Amino acid sequence: MLITHARIATLGDEPRLIEDGALLVWGDKIADMGKTADLTTRYPSEERWDAEGQLILPASICGHTHFYGAFARGMAIPGEPPANFPQILESLWWRLDKALTLEDVRYSALVCLIDAIRHGTTTLIDHHASPNAIEGSLEVIARAVEEAGLRASLCYEVTDRDGPQRARAGIEENVRFARSLTSERRRFLAASFGLHASLTLSDETLADCVAAARDLGLGFHVHVAEDAADQEDSLRKSGKRVVHRLGDAGILGPQTIAVHCVHVDASEVLRLAETGTWVTHQPRSNMNNGVGVAPVEDMLQARVRVALGNDGFSNNMFAEMKAAYLVHKLARRDPRAMPGDVVMRLAYANNAALARVFWPDLRLGELAPGASADLVFLDYHPTTPLTAENLPWHILFGVEASMVTATVCAGRVLMRDRKLLTLDEEAITARSRELAAQVWRRLG
Repeated sequence: MLITHARIATLGDEPRLIEDGALLVWGDKIADMGKTADLTTRYPSEERWDAEGQLILPASICGHTHFYGAFARGMAIPGEPPANFPQILESLWWRLDKALTLEDVRYSALVCLIDAIRHGTTTLIDHHASPNAIEGSLEVIARAVEEAGLRASLCYEVTDRDGPQRARAGIEENVRFARSLTSERRRFLAASFGLHASLTLSDETLADCVAAARDLGLGFHVHVAEDAADQEDSLRKSGKRVVHRLGDAGILGPQTIAVHCVHVDASEVLRLAETGTWVTHQPRSNMNNGVGVAPVEDMLQARVRVALGNDGFSNNMFAEMKAAYLVHKLARRDPRAMPGDVVMRLAYANNAALARVFWPDLRLGELAPGASADLVFLDYHPTTPLTAENLPWHILFGVEASMVTATVCAGRVLMRDRKLLTLDEEAITARSRELAAQVWRRLG
């Protein structure tokens, strides 16, 4: 198809803003790009989609999320509010994940995938837990991803908190799913090896996971120093800080995602940089849990590779970008902290590079011939000049999620004129509401 009369923000190494621009999509890639007048002349017989002056950006990417947390929305936790992060885990997340059935897992994923399409997010890296429904859980999520038409890397969270039998089942689920991804038709899926966090993993379980992942060529996806409690536990167990404990166990490396890294010191930052380990930043979650603000700019200065996730918050990555832009200024009491172009780098260039860990030949985060046709249309008509140079600040101060009208993943139109084309939102929402109510009753 030939998309015409768009305002195209290319991003990439040499960002441009093409007024009255056009994009030619052949298969799953962008084949040509330029002015509408030029491309309609070159390709007169192509089916056309008139963007009517809308802004087109590369689709968003989420570096870390939790589909399984969808049923927590609006749930009231009985008793006194949790006073710290360990209490949040014990009173909410570790009760919710135990209550999930495989059908709950499916609908938790589906409602998050609808949310992603509505917000223009086409690529997600998920981290799953359902201790009473482990076997087959990743396949259930994978089928939901395929139904939606999105792209996702999946893993199961291995932990010792539910005993050795379930820890072994978690390892087996990671292995089973990774081995299932041999067919070309599953090219929109990828696998990592999930771990919960240092504070719920013994040395023996870490060693078992390293051995299993090595045979599959997988890296790890693990929460790291999200709260000070993780550091205290690691020092008590091993006499080492979390990053060093995980590094000595063989967990770190260029295929591994260390999620959060809020409470890391300078020696740990250096270890993350030296090992090429990825870090993902989730500011909305960190604020919500009151755990602190990750030293993102210090990590970037040390050449740590930092990307942007959402930790199970909405798949509105525009909102995550705004949070990242603001919270560092407040934490450091410095309006110069975390400038807009750095936020954009995390959300697009760095997230695209992280996606290539799982899909090495995939070009995301930019619009150019040869890049994947992952697009988001925004009904954004600013009242001030818009240029390639000031685009970050338009996104941070002007763009809202309600402006997303269309989402395209690898050339497939998933939403057009705000109408979902691959999922039945009404039916999914109705069933999700029923299942969530049942989960809440099981939680008491």
